[in-house]
Amino acid sequence: MDETWKTLAVSEGISLGTGVLSALCTMGTMERYGMLRQPPLSPPGWVFPVVWTGLFALMGVSAWRVWQRSGGKRRRRALLLYGLQLAVNFTWPILFFRLGAYGPAFFWLLLLLALVSMMASRFWEIDPLAGALQIPYTLWLLFAAYLNLGIWLLNG
Repeated sequence: MDETWKTLAVSEGISLGTGVLSALCTMGTMERYGMLRQPPLSPPGWVFPVVWTGLFALMGVSAWRVWQRSGGKRRRRALLLYGLQLAVNFTWPILFFRLGAYGPAFFWLLLLLALVSMMASRFWEIDPLAGALQIPYTLWLLFAAYLNLGIWLLNG
C-alpha cells in the first residue's frame, strides 16, 4: 500500500476508532434517550450513529490533509487541538447518554465547540479544504447543543 493511503487509513482509524469506542461505552442507552421529553426537531435515535460516522470520517480526512502539509510547529499545534477535541468528544456521549448528566454534558459540549472552532481555524490556515471539512461537524455540534440544552431543561 502506498504511504499516502497508509497515513489516510491511520488517520481514519484514529477518528472512527474514537467514535466506535465512545459508542461502545454508551451502548444500550438509546432506549432511555427515547423516553426523555424532547425539544422540537429532535431526531430519532438511529440518526445519531449515522451522522456521527460521517462526521468522524470527515474529521479523519481533514486531519490527514493537515498531516500531509509541512508546517512544523503550526501543524503540530493544529493536530494537538484535533487530538484534544477528539478526547473531549469521546467523553461527551458518556456524560450525556450513559450518565444522564445533561447539565454537565451541555457545558462539556460548549468546551467541545470552542475546541473545534479553534481547530477548524488552524486547519483552515494550513489547508482550507481541511478547515472546510469541519463545517458539518461544527453545525452538528451546534444542533447537539440545542438538543442537549432542551433535554436538560425539559427533564432536569
